[in-house]
Amino acid sequence: METSETEQHRIVVGVDGSPSSMVALRWALKQAEATGAEVEAVHAWEYPISFGAPVALLPGEDLEAEAGTALDAAIGKVTAGDSGVTVHRRVVLGDPASVLLARAKDADLLVVGNRGYGGFARTLLGSVSQHCIHHATCPVVVIRTEE
Repeated sequence: METSETEQHRIVVGVDGSPSSMVALRWALKQAEATGAEVEAVHAWEYPISFGAPVALLPGEDLEAEAGTALDAAIGKVTAGDSGVTVHRRVVLGDPASVLLARAKDADLLVVGNRGYGGFARTLLGSVSQHCIHHATCPVVVIRTEE
């Protein structure tokens, strides 16, 4: 399959601030630099749940803004403010695996770390990376780190 010169390649990477997601972001940036792709850094967030019920938020608490701040910090730390690669930041409400699969639907590549900041429910139901491997419509790279 030939691609036109105007077609932009895109690498989606899941970033939750965990050590493995930071390594995944770094790997995605290097891959994008080598292939001329752009990177879409995705941070999925959810409302916290405790014993099946939503947790009450404190007045003024803005989880979406906090997720955005965490994503900005991760991108800034990995790129040190200087990257030759275009990075698009996406903060999306939803289950991390579902969000990543939706964002990567037409991507060239999906990159995830092997261990993120998931809760106990994720341990029982399976990891985000495992779900992405089985359901993605594009190739998936899982960056393994020793933690």
